[in-house]
Amino acid sequence: MDCLQTIDLVHRYGSQTVLDGVNLRVPVGSIYGFLGPNGAGKTTTMRVILGLLARQHGDIVIFGQSMRTHRVAILRRVGTLIESPSIYEHLTATENLALLQKIYQCPVHRIAEVLALVGLSGTGSKRAGRFSLGMKQRLSIAIAMLHDPQLLVLDEPTNGLDPNGIAEIRELLRHLNDEHGTTILVSSHLLAEIDRLVTHVGIIDHGKMRFQGTMAELKNLQHTARAVALRTGDDHRATQILVERGLHPTYDGKHIALPPIADHEIAALNRHLVERNIDVHEISVQRNDLEAIFMDLIGART
Repeated sequence: MDCLQTIDLVHRYGSQTVLDGVNLRVPVGSIYGFLGPNGAGKTTTMRVILGLLARQHGDIVIFGQSMRTHRVAILRRVGTLIESPSIYEHLTATENLALLQKIYQCPVHRIAEVLALVGLSGTGSKRAGRFSLGMKQRLSIAIAMLHDPQLLVLDEPTNGLDPNGIAEIRELLRHLNDEHGTTILVSSHLLAEIDRLVTHVGIIDHGKMRFQGTMAELKNLQHTARAVALRTGDDHRATQILVERGLHPTYDGKHIALPPIADHEIAALNRHLVERNIDVHEISVQRNDLEAIFMDLIGART
């Protein structure tokens, strides 16, 4: 069951199409990583979902209801952090939350609860302007969680943080998901960090979805060898022998390249070349890692 869906979402700035038929599917209880290079359409998608940009085409369904007809009711159940933290730097963490507690009309005790949740209970009278960037990000997440939302939408929440700050935000989001059942949509361009955090992933580039599924499904793309490269004492003759074996080699002047073949076939190929008096100087197999898969999906493989 999906917590959030977008249906053929299209958005244009003048003649430039920024979103081109985006169909997100964020399952209930998931941590969904929304990946793409800078400028791919991640922030625009999130702003349209939340009504911060006018929807031009398509529909947005959250909690089974359309944003066309139930926008206010839906947004009461959604917490957000889009781009930079929205906090009053001359106020303490408690004072920041107290302002919004009155707007949300949620219980006063939620202030202490969310401060404890994000690890800011001990900040006391310290003004938010004196917080580290990581503390400001955690305060922004506390603000987003104040009204106990069922869906949390976060745009680049670890942007600009050091490794320790990134790890703190990661553990916080895991805790919210595991212990509170919060569904989380989190955008990032940091593949390695998303790999450590999410259950599902969507990859967008130039406004189009290039992949959507579980992290396990994405990782399954790793298991196929990308290519085999050979360097021999006689590449011209070795290429002829490979053609005779029914293979389809190409030669770039430095290496003989072959399409993906299994490990046992590579071993047999090596033996055959040696038996034909071809010295094999190098055999290399390029396998997919998640970064390579990502680069392939966005068309950036070199």
